[in-house]
Amino acid sequence: MLLAKLALGFGGTILLAGAYTFREGTIRVDVDEFHENGAHVHFWVPAAAVPMVLHLAPKQHLEHALREAAPYMPTLRTLVKELQKYPDTQFVEVQDDQEHVQIGTKGGKLQIDVVSPDEKVHILCPLETIDDVSYELQSISPTT
Repeated sequence: MLLAKLALGFGGTILLAGAYTFREGTIRVDVDEFHENGAHVHFWVPAAAVPMVLHLAPKQHLEHALREAAPYMPTLRTLVKELQKYPDTQFVEVQDDQEHVQIGTKGGKLQIDVVSPDEKVHILCPLETIDDVSYELQSISPTT
């Protein structure tokens, strides 16, 4: 009986941790290179983990990037807030004989698709995560 209670408690904790971690969805990156020794990278990351992991990065490694990006953070945050008003919209589509690029939003996520003879890249990132990361970067920026 005690073992069943421990298993139930552990299972409930895992379930709640998983629900919290995946509450914002996932960041999905798929890259396929179509040449000899080409890379094939496919990973999904819980979107809620990214702002948390940002706190683990050594600040000295972030300082240069933060100084360069600091003037653009308010613009990025405003852009993300505006993009959230268009949940399923295609903003850019460029196609020629060799390549096809699409940028838009889908289900509250920024979607970038690039298809060319050399590679195929698909990225999905929740807009809320971009906003969270920009807020975190802005808050730890040495210029604020």
